[in-house]
Amino acid sequence: MANPSRSKSRSNSTPSSRVPLRQLLRVSSVACGIQFGWALQLSLLTPYVQELGIPHAWASVIWLCGPLSGVFVQPLVGHMSDKCKSRFGRRRPFIVSGAVMICSAVMLIGHSADIGWWLGDTMNNRPRAVGVFVFGFWILDVANNMTQGPCRALLADLTGKDHRRTRVANAYFSLFMAIGNVLGFATGSYSGWYKVFSFTLTTGCNADCANLKSAFLIDIAFIAITTYITITSAHEVPLDSLSETSLEDGTGQTNPTEEAFLWELFGTFKYFSGAIWTILLVIALTWIGWFPFLLFDTDWMGREIYGGKPNEGQSYDTGVRMGALGLMLQSVVLGITSVLMEKLCRKWGAALVWGVSNILMALCFLGMLIVTYVASHAGYLGHDLPPPNVIVIVSLLIFALLGVPLAITYSVPYALISTRIETLGLGQGLSMGVLNLAIVIPQIIVSVGSGPWDQLFGGGNSPAFAVAALSAFASGLLAIIAIPRSSAAQKPKLVI
Repeated sequence: MANPSRSKSRSNSTPSSRVPLRQLLRVSSVACGIQFGWALQLSLLTPYVQELGIPHAWASVIWLCGPLSGVFVQPLVGHMSDKCKSRFGRRRPFIVSGAVMICSAVMLIGHSADIGWWLGDTMNNRPRAVGVFVFGFWILDVANNMTQGPCRALLADLTGKDHRRTRVANAYFSLFMAIGNVLGFATGSYSGWYKVFSFTLTTGCNADCANLKSAFLIDIAFIAITTYITITSAHEVPLDSLSETSLEDGTGQTNPTEEAFLWELFGTFKYFSGAIWTILLVIALTWIGWFPFLLFDTDWMGREIYGGKPNEGQSYDTGVRMGALGLMLQSVVLGITSVLMEKLCRKWGAALVWGVSNILMALCFLGMLIVTYVASHAGYLGHDLPPPNVIVIVSLLIFALLGVPLAITYSVPYALISTRIETLGLGQGLSMGVLNLAIVIPQIIVSVGSGPWDQLFGGGNSPAFAVAALSAFASGLLAIIAIPRSSAAQKPKLVI
């Protein structure tokens, strides 16, 4: 049977003492830099790919890069970081490598229009720019997956089996994600960055393109700063030292699960308890709910609320910027919720908090469908008129309220999985890869289906949001009813 004491000694970076909360706070700061770039992706890239000439129905397919890379990259990187024997530690080399790849990818994306122009594109036909963009986007998603898994695993290493500290560490991570979101969406909502970085405006890159390029330059600086703070704050013990400690404690026997590799990952599923499978199912349903919103949030504001289309007047761009403002407000609420999360989970239980927040998410998506219906019958669409203030205010309010369930999604599932999977003897890196599979598989489904599904029902984003509302509601009920309130019943099942 897997020895839990071995798992503990292998997983903790500083097994002899509890890591101070302020150190966990600094280690979590890299989430701010990663999320800053992710916020720019969410607010600007879906509209940008349509400006490059990709139809709305297929814009979501571009986002397949992320889940497809996540299926393989997260588990592989998680396993490699569990086994890494670098003198710099197990997680930090991957965090630094991922950060460098992110910086390289956003430079490629930001300059895709310029590169396409140099290779022979015209303003009305830009297939080369699209190719460069898609390649850069793929690298960016690989880098995001390569960075976030080890970040989460590093926090789990530092907190060990202390469930409360695990929740606190993930709440810190969620808080920094909120801060990164606020700064990223604020950056994305400002349309004058190209005036600050005037060299970004070129013959092949118009003002909107130059604004995106300028925002990504800011992103690079931000990632460099937060990555430096994280890697200098986490004092990891090299794997060889941890192995020696395990042998001295008499816990150095071989664990077959720790020898699992990518192609053996699915074989570990048979050791999961019913509670773990329930959590993974709730995660999957939750992300089926989130992805339509994450893909089309600013596009919804530009199309359904402001009545615009890409490259046709200013209404669409104005709506996209207003959507970025709504996402910034959402991130403020996300940050406040992250601060309160530990108290909420301690009082009502993590599963109940998660379930209620998912039901709130479903109600918000239902609200978006109602606002879409009201806007379509308000008489201003198609007449180049701005939307009524009440419609804009309600839309922004819905965006802001979604910050509550987003904070829970960014934190509670990771804490629940890491504490339950620890007893199976899996390394934290691989366990984050397992959790990621429950996220990326739904993302593949949404990315493949949402565009054609919307076109089947006449275009727009409403069909995808309807599916999101149903999935979020189902995940909320399942979390409340089926997830055990305690992990005490979780027992290791591995037999040598």
